[in-house]
Amino acid sequence: MREFRCSALILGLLAAAAGLAGCGGSSGGIGTVGPPPPPPPPAATPQILTSAVFTSLPPFASPIAMKQAPGDASRWFVAEKSGVIRVFANNVSSSSSSIFLDISGTVASAGEGGLLGFAFHPDFPATPEVFVSFTRGGPFRSYVSRFYSTDGGQTLSPLVEDVLIENPQPATNHNGGDIAFGPDGLLYVGFGDGGGSGDPNENGQDIMNIHSAIVRIDVDGNAPYEIPPGNPFSMNAVCTQGVGGAGCPEIFAWGFRNPWRISFDRVTGQLWAGDVGQNAWEEIDLVENGENYGWNDREGAHCHDPASGCADTFREPHAEYGHALGRSVSGGFVYRGTDIPDLVGWYVFGDFISGRFFAFDATSMAGVTPDELLDSSLSIVSFAEDINGELYVLDFGVGTIHRLESAP
Repeated sequence: MREFRCSALILGLLAAAAGLAGCGGSSGGIGTVGPPPPPPPPAATPQILTSAVFTSLPPFASPIAMKQAPGDASRWFVAEKSGVIRVFANNVSSSSSSIFLDISGTVASAGEGGLLGFAFHPDFPATPEVFVSFTRGGPFRSYVSRFYSTDGGQTLSPLVEDVLIENPQPATNHNGGDIAFGPDGLLYVGFGDGGGSGDPNENGQDIMNIHSAIVRIDVDGNAPYEIPPGNPFSMNAVCTQGVGGAGCPEIFAWGFRNPWRISFDRVTGQLWAGDVGQNAWEEIDLVENGENYGWNDREGAHCHDPASGCADTFREPHAEYGHALGRSVSGGFVYRGTDIPDLVGWYVFGDFISGRFFAFDATSMAGVTPDELLDSSLSIVSFAEDINGELYVLDFGVGTIHRLESAP
């Protein structure tokens, strides 16, 4: 009797399970019933280290940016804050560099000024143009100028300068100054709020000047540049010396305090920027057309002025970290190399003051907490990406170059 009852019970359970499976429209049988499988575990934090490279070279004097020319893996170019760009062979045994461009006689390098960035024309050297972002004094102001090579890309002549942008600076800090061509062939330049604690000139939310903005211009059209039709204020008159009577048509996005290093993901084309904070928060932004990133109403995702009750209509930072971990972010790159497989697709950046390296998965949602990769003694002023997607970093204080590698 007991055996009959057990058999009947089992048959009843099997029939019920088959009925449930049938209602779901699945042919998977009993195994399809039940809770969904757990989500995959989060990706493990990649393990990295850095090693000094090109150690036979004399130290650079306050290096500020490092790049390779388009399609040319044979050379590296390093900009020094004083106004010199040097070039050396991409060889581990390189022991000397030569001058690619010297405009130190006209560059004002006081405070955070100086030669702050440079970008090769995408068709260099066939189009023998390099665009340089720097500051001059008397009065202090930012410039974006075009210089030309007359020797097939071996050097740039300082004698012919086409000024594209002239932006008066009220102080010698928060000048921004990074510059890069996007996959759209347009030139992007980042400018800070003009300096002073807390943005005393309220430039962060003023779209009638190009402070606190990343601008986007077309340098291949009529001189000095043309406005891309997709810019948010493209129908307005071009701003003169960075100022206009309406929203500046050069602006691509705004609301930055001091964007220090911008880069494009070579796979997705997305634009990333590190924005240096005021007293509490450093942020990384995914920069998109027409977005307002909140400074000086907000610092990162937090109210700044006013201290509470600020607007919630701004674009959120993609990631941020507090000043217990660092005090001056240096934006980096989405890693697309092969030497560190676990790091592929992660956005890598650092902090100039603390020497810490951070990263997060570039496909993550806004608000992600970055992982700390490494605590170093480097003054991380700038990252560099080679032709193959491998990453390097400049130590500003010592003047040395270091390569990111996979930890054993």
